[in-house]
Amino acid sequence: MTFEEFYPTYLAAHADHRTRAVHATGLVSALTVGCAALVARKPRWLLAALAIGYLPAFASHWIFEKNQPKTFEDPINSVKGDFVMTYQLLTGTLDVDSVLK
Repeated sequence: MTFEEFYPTYLAAHADHRTRAVHATGLVSALTVGCAALVARKPRWLLAALAIGYLPAFASHWIFEKNQPKTFEDPINSVKGDFVMTYQLLTGTLDVDSVLK
């Protein structure tokens, strides 16, 4: 499946604005901790970065969406989706409503 085919289903799985906010916050936080790990040469912090990024995001699916994270179906496209959705959310270009109709 191409990313272009996957992304609408990814957005549909993130219909609740709280899920999108948790994902964006988790991704930005994980990237921050990951960069700090590289600068400080602390490889264990990379594990913390993964936990910071994924655990709240997974929980948001179960709590708000009542669905399974797309990561379990297509991990590579899901990571791409996280980055694209977060970018669109932060730049005000995310149009979930057009996908959900």
